[in-house]
Amino acid sequence: MDTAVALVQAYLHVNGYFTVAEYPVLEALHDRQARTVTDLDILAYRFADAGHDLVHGPGNRPLDATMLVVDPALRCPSNQADMIVGEVKEGSARLNPALRDPAVLAVALTRFGCCPADESQTLTRQLIRTGTATTQAGHHIRMVAFGDAHDQVPHGPWLIVPMRHVVQFLQEYLSAHWPVLRHAQFKDPAYGVLALIEKWGVGRGLSGSIDGGA
Repeated sequence: MDTAVALVQAYLHVNGYFTVAEYPVLEALHDRQARTVTDLDILAYRFADAGHDLVHGPGNRPLDATMLVVDPALRCPSNQADMIVGEVKEGSARLNPALRDPAVLAVALTRFGCCPADESQTLTRQLIRTGTATTQAGHHIRMVAFGDAHDQVPHGPWLIVPMRHVVQFLQEYLSAHWPVLRHAQFKDPAYGVLALIEKWGVGRGLSGSIDGGA
């Protein structure tokens, strides 16, 4: 998996989203052939009121007051299911032309089954025009570009989340919750590297010299 995509996936996991990364969109050709039109970098879905819980004490009772506070930069609706169709760039944040194709967007919506086929046409056009749409069932869908936002040039109606912010959010989250998270084993490679950085104290100043110091 692309490193930038892995970081975005870890960021969305921490914010309560289920994700599918680098999902291939195929076009059927003649003679049962097919070609890859594009890969959808990140598809993410979050249920309304999703939160974190730990267990403790006799009977493994859940802890109180552990609802997840979603990063405000994501502009996630608090009382609606939220779906993100995302593009991830190491450079300038933008959407590839393929992701502005209604047929490609329809594949993304179908992947999560968020709306019936006869509704997807209207939704995809609205997504391309405004960057957001809401299904008849009340599910919120958004297009989000993750990447460099230094140029501040608007590339479309979609939300832009800087990659620098993604990394800083993960680092701050790990630091704030390290007394608990240090006991976890991280299987996500990008998040695991950041956890090692937190464990070793990189960026906070290491005590001692390379050979162990005095």
